[in-house]
Amino acid sequence: MTVARQINFFSILIVVIFGCLIAGFTADREYQFKLEQLQQQALADVAARPALAIPIYSKDSETLNQALGHFLEPSAVLAASIHDSLGEDLTGPSSAGSKAGTAPLFYTLRTKVSPSEPELISLDDDGDKVGMGFWASLANTDRPMHFTVPVFSMVDPNNKGLNPLDFVAPLAFQHNNTSQVVIGYVHLVLGRADIIEDIKPALIRIMSVYTLLALLCGAGFFLISRGIASALSQLSKLADDVAGGDLKEYIEIKGSAEFKDIGNVLNSLNGGLNSFKHEKNVDSKLLARKVEERESELNRRQADLDKATEEISETRTQLSQMVYYDSLTSLPNRRLFSEQLKLLLPLSNRSGKPLALLFINLDNFKRINDSLGHDAGDRFLQEVGQRLLACLRDSDVVSHFVATEPAIDVSRLGGDEFTLVLNQLDSVNSAGVVAQRVIDSLLQPMVIEGHEVVISPSIGIAVSSGEDDSVEGLLNAAGTAMHHAKASNSEDFLYYTEDMKATGLDQLKLESDLRRAIEEGQLRLHYQPQIDTVAGSVVGAEALLRWEHPEFGQVPPAIFVRLAEKIGLITELGDWVLQAACQQLLTFEKQGLKLPKVAVNVSALQFDPGFTQRVIQVLQRTGLPPERLELALAEGILTGNDSNTIDSLRELKAQGVCLSVDDFGTSDATLSYLSRYPLDELRIDRSFVSDSDGSEAGTRLLLAIVAMATSLNLRVVAEGVETDAQYRLLANNGATIMQGYLFSKPVSADDLTRLLAPWHFLQQIEKIDS
Repeated sequence: MTVARQINFFSILIVVIFGCLIAGFTADREYQFKLEQLQQQALADVAARPALAIPIYSKDSETLNQALGHFLEPSAVLAASIHDSLGEDLTGPSSAGSKAGTAPLFYTLRTKVSPSEPELISLDDDGDKVGMGFWASLANTDRPMHFTVPVFSMVDPNNKGLNPLDFVAPLAFQHNNTSQVVIGYVHLVLGRADIIEDIKPALIRIMSVYTLLALLCGAGFFLISRGIASALSQLSKLADDVAGGDLKEYIEIKGSAEFKDIGNVLNSLNGGLNSFKHEKNVDSKLLARKVEERESELNRRQADLDKATEEISETRTQLSQMVYYDSLTSLPNRRLFSEQLKLLLPLSNRSGKPLALLFINLDNFKRINDSLGHDAGDRFLQEVGQRLLACLRDSDVVSHFVATEPAIDVSRLGGDEFTLVLNQLDSVNSAGVVAQRVIDSLLQPMVIEGHEVVISPSIGIAVSSGEDDSVEGLLNAAGTAMHHAKASNSEDFLYYTEDMKATGLDQLKLESDLRRAIEEGQLRLHYQPQIDTVAGSVVGAEALLRWEHPEFGQVPPAIFVRLAEKIGLITELGDWVLQAACQQLLTFEKQGLKLPKVAVNVSALQFDPGFTQRVIQVLQRTGLPPERLELALAEGILTGNDSNTIDSLRELKAQGVCLSVDDFGTSDATLSYLSRYPLDELRIDRSFVSDSDGSEAGTRLLLAIVAMATSLNLRVVAEGVETDAQYRLLANNGATIMQGYLFSKPVSADDLTRLLAPWHFLQQIEKIDS
């Protein structure tokens, strides 16, 4: 379709749409005007006939029918009737009643209108209202409209025996304040089709005028589009000539200024093309000269490319180093380890000599990062890598490493995890010899930034068993054995066995469930009271965490606490215990019970740089006085001479928090730390108390600890007191605060309440002393 036809089409479409809109608007306006005119005329006719009240009162049908003639004069009035105030028809069928059909009951026409108001309504067969606009009338031409007009009287029609004079007399003396009463109604039936027929002449006139204007506009659009189409046709031909190179002279375009401008551009373009042809011939001559110049330049670039290739080769070597080697220790990483071990396993199977994988994890390595910083931790890992390499060189007597380039005899998998591969072993037991050598080497102190650091490893050993071995399976087996070694109190390395697999699966489930234990409310606090044996009263209680697992039941603390330390949840668990213990003391306070203080155990992994602030925040949040909180610090926190640790403990001490040493004497730490830190209490581990039974050396050691604490002005709490003999030994040598099953096992908060009565244990103590 050409542009001219498109313009004509859209112009006609717009004219038609506007014509429809104008016709619809005009028809609706005329219809509403005609309907309003009929209503106003009916109201005026009723108001002009106040004498209608007389025949309505007397129910004079003949007179009323005569009066209806005037109301039936408009062609749109199909029927008319007069009713009394109760709606009774006083006129009977009118002469025009056959045109209106059956009228609805009169009361349905005035259900929702005041008796003194006129009402215009139209109803369907179900008695529902029907719209009365023009468009509704087109769809419902067979449904008439009913207009009811009240007839007023200044005489109360409820009075009996009134005559016409009684109705006429008030009319002569009426004034604005005269009250009027509705005596009846005039009911007019209006035909929709008749109203529409009445407005047709007006519609025809308006549409005739619009049609004439539309024809004039169409003619104007036609002339305009014709001029545009002519100019576009000239431009199209000119563009074709320019594209084909056939234009020889200037062509003038007829039309508006815009089209002339486009023509000028095309003419200029043609001139430019001619100039371009000339320049092209000149450029072809220059091209030959430039080819020679480019050839010499390419030779120079080839030399540059050779140099770049050499640099790329060097970069590839560096990238290979980055991809396959650990950037910190320069040891093979997990990717290289996996790829090369995959090659070693078939070689081991063919030779018939076993291959052993040692999985090494450093215990409590996080403490080094937290206390000395990550830079110190990195240097520590580098030193560990060097010691492992030295251990493997010493192991040549027990294994013969088959070279696979690059070698993966020692690898770092990430974090504090290392592996050793022992290939072509003379015997399986040789792997244990190397493992013990690694342990002895790593237990030697390392000096990092002026600090002497000692750390112990946990090692799991997995030995290849046949053709079914895989890298992932061997690594998982060694990792499982390592975790069992870490959980063991007596073994630093373990060989993998099949019974570890099921335990490993339970371990994974416990790890997953421990992360949800706090949210699901599975954690509980039990309290073991600390007894002042002089007064027989509870002077404190140790808060002990318990985990009620929905499937496994009561999980031993030794398992889930160590698990929390391994997976990094110990801080979250410790914060929960701290908050719950402080809150419980306030609950006892509200119950009228007095527990002087509560002791919360603090793990070495929990004591990070933010620990002090978290304690202060809990005290502020709960409102517990700081002197009622005791922090039982693991000896691992106090073994180093770390200034940050000293500052943190001094800040806690300045707040008023009580500081004690938990399980004193169970680590290899020197006792010099007792004089460096601001401590209040020393808690003797239960092992020293139990060793005193029947052992003279154990007794002397226990009494020496009590004497040392006394000389340092430290309060002594003896843990694990279970027998009368242990009680008497401690009490007779100055240790008066005791904790153990002799007095009470750890109990819930509810069970602890009955033990908090003053002098509760006095009778028991007197019985022991007697």
